[in-house]
Amino acid sequence: MKNRFRRPLILSMAVLGISAFTPNNSSAQSADLTSGQSANRSSGAVFIMTNDADKNEVIAFDRAANGSLTEANRYNTGGRGSGGTTDPLESQGSLTFSQDHSLLFVANAGSGTVSVFKVLRSNLALIEKAPSGGSQPVAVAQFNNLVYVLNSGGSGSLVGFHLGFGGQLQQIKNSTAFLSGNATGGASLAFSPDGQFLLVTERVANTIDAFRVQPDGTLGPIVLNANPAPGTFSLAFAPNGKAVVSETGPAGGSNASATSSYSVGADGKLTAVSQSVPAFGNGNCWNAITPDGTRVYTSNSASSSISGYNIAKDGTLTPIGATVVGNNPPGSINLDIAVTADGRYLYSIDSGSGNVGIFRIEQDGTLTNLGQAGDLPKSVGFNGIAAI
Repeated sequence: MKNRFRRPLILSMAVLGISAFTPNNSSAQSADLTSGQSANRSSGAVFIMTNDADKNEVIAFDRAANGSLTEANRYNTGGRGSGGTTDPLESQGSLTFSQDHSLLFVANAGSGTVSVFKVLRSNLALIEKAPSGGSQPVAVAQFNNLVYVLNSGGSGSLVGFHLGFGGQLQQIKNSTAFLSGNATGGASLAFSPDGQFLLVTERVANTIDAFRVQPDGTLGPIVLNANPAPGTFSLAFAPNGKAVVSETGPAGGSNASATSSYSVGADGKLTAVSQSVPAFGNGNCWNAITPDGTRVYTSNSASSSISGYNIAKDGTLTPIGATVVGNNPPGSINLDIAVTADGRYLYSIDSGSGNVGIFRIEQDGTLTNLGQAGDLPKSVGFNGIAAI
């Protein structure tokens, strides 16, 4: 299966032209945590999406070697977001890197489009803006030269695209697949590491849908997997092929959120490895797996906390320390989270405070809070974060 989809060869910067990286807003807002040339040397980047209903933008931050952030530029996606206040998309994956981190995919929920940017550190160049093939795109997933978009509006659908050498998207004929019903709350999607399956979570239906990926890039029939735990939200795959699912828990529950892991059978049926391991927080809606696949962190938005688990080779989840390994200030309402490509730092969108939370990942998996960066509007609908 791995060889059925070739890895895209992205155009070089010389072909794209350095002028393509002209920022939408040239004024940069400093959010350094410490001073010193050595500490502030650029080491990576963090991107967040404004989801603005009039003009969706991606805000780019330079990441220093010590984890601190400095707002660099803002880039117009050419589309519109949904607007709103706190977590209006109710999804994970609205801002997604390609496997090699050379491209950034952006879901424009308000205009029904997907934007593709070329990435060079914290600089972006808009390559493509294509119709999502449905209503209200909220998440994007990529495997080699195959891209699928989750549209949560209307009946809820998945639409497939071939990814061209230069980052262009071409919709695959007959690739549209529908979720289990109307308004079922499609929230996230992810390809298995071998590309055999595409899994999708449905919040309202509380299901995990499995679709086998066909040789031509289309999807096989939907396989419904009812999650025995309430509050199914986001899903991500560890490199060992186990799917990790965040669960908000029953409505009205106190510290009732949990995290589960599953194996995917050849028939698309899921088998629980670890079922509903407590997160000891409220509103566990997002998760981020470290690049080496040994740990997963979950964002408990209603508690402004982050929980952590070790992932064993067989997919078993065990708490890191006391499970809650990091805390933002009360009222931060951390939404999406992302781990850097080097596995050293974790960042969160803190909607309630209008900041980005910064954590250093220690050797034992615990988190050290390094403060918050950015001076952003509070509760204005930001969704989506990605880090390198």
